[in-house]
Amino acid sequence: MRRILRAAAAVALAVALGGCTLTSLQQSYQNDPNAGYVQGQTGITVVQPDQRKAPVEFSGTTESGAQFDSKSELGKVVVVNFWYVLCPPCRVEASDLAAVAAEYAKKGVVFVGINTRDDVSSITAYDEQFGVKYPSIVDAASGAAQLAFSGAYRPNATPTTIVLDREGRVAARIEATVHGQLSNLTSLIDSALAEKTS
Repeated sequence: MRRILRAAAAVALAVALGGCTLTSLQQSYQNDPNAGYVQGQTGITVVQPDQRKAPVEFSGTTESGAQFDSKSELGKVVVVNFWYVLCPPCRVEASDLAAVAAEYAKKGVVFVGINTRDDVSSITAYDEQFGVKYPSIVDAASGAAQLAFSGAYRPNATPTTIVLDREGRVAARIEATVHGQLSNLTSLIDSALAEKTS
């Protein structure tokens, strides 16, 4: 009976997600901050250069009050991490991401978080706790930065980490915590760095 109920719930969820519009997507990003997180299956998607779609353009105000605009980072590899404070795997991977961000800053790679649920004070406390030095867009109110990624390679789980190539296109996506698979993340970044721009 439990198996049947789980299958029915999965079908209902698939139907609901399949019928999402941008409006319902935006509303879903504004859910109760205490709702449960969605854990991915360590799935990695790599998009070959000739298969990449248009550049993703997103912007927003960070926890420091500064403005982040992806168009200003064109020419650089950008790593985008979707997270929120009460997400357990986000907390597990935070220090790992901070370390990789510090290492790759020397190579010109830009890291930015997109926080989907929290306020500035919560994000700032999280940054201090886990040593996160790169900025996060505070996106809970509008969901605008999240909606910019609502195409084929949208984040379907939290956390999700996306690597954008130098043209701002999605080159790879990791739908799960990067903790325990940091070599996968660094390999994806290295591949994007090695690509020649057209």
